[in-house]
Amino acid sequence: MTGSVEDREVLREVWEGRIPTVFTLAEEDVTEESSPDPFYLLLPRMSYLPLTSDKIYKHFCKEKPTENQQDLLWFQYKGTPLKWHHPIGALYDLVKGGESLDNDEGLPWQVTVHLSNFPDQTLIPYSSREKIESHYMSNIKEADQLKHGGRVVSTMLKKDHMQLWAGLQNDKFDQFWAINRRFMETSGDENFKHIPIRFHLSNDGSVMQKLVKPTSETGALVTIGQLKDLYYPSSILVIQGVRPSDSTPLQWLSKHLSYPDNFLHIAIHPA
Repeated sequence: MTGSVEDREVLREVWEGRIPTVFTLAEEDVTEESSPDPFYLLLPRMSYLPLTSDKIYKHFCKEKPTENQQDLLWFQYKGTPLKWHHPIGALYDLVKGGESLDNDEGLPWQVTVHLSNFPDQTLIPYSSREKIESHYMSNIKEADQLKHGGRVVSTMLKKDHMQLWAGLQNDKFDQFWAINRRFMETSGDENFKHIPIRFHLSNDGSVMQKLVKPTSETGALVTIGQLKDLYYPSSILVIQGVRPSDSTPLQWLSKHLSYPDNFLHIAIHPA
């Protein structure tokens, strides 16, 4: 990463992306004693749903939850459970980012909150923020292995891990990027070994991962258009809420539009 002012402005703009969302309690969880109003929130694209759950639970439940009770909290959009272990922006792009955007709804994004009947056959259970952190750090290690052969993670100290997670958890751009920049740095004309990418398929909600190099055999930078032609030729690709130009190099996208786990999460929609 060049570290230019322009680069930093792009990174900050991506970091500050928000999705206006309205949460409504599921009918089966509404009681005669409690019929709470909807709850409105600007969700950070770069975060994870469980990191927002304290505010949501507090709104829909008057009593303070026990640890086990809050484990039952889960979210759903139009009958589909939202997979908390993917970034919020990636979830939104998957369900709302296609050509046929849900114009019947528009914004805010309408999400249903459930306080019971956790679908453990569909969603990964989470018991604490420590589990979310563990999942996140596993992704960071995988991304670093793909980009740098694990070199960056191997030189990080415990305090670096803590600062990286704290920056994400507390939505602090400078705190997070003071550490995360190491994963984006390359020397001279060097490129990443591979580009960490996860493809989210809108037709069935599955996630695919492929080994993608940033350059072709001739040494030229591979573009997002070439990637699309290779794997998903009749599709619309959405990254961070935008459809990048076909000429945009994957290396640039990886450095500027990756999520905090250092993966490009690309929603694949039919054209």
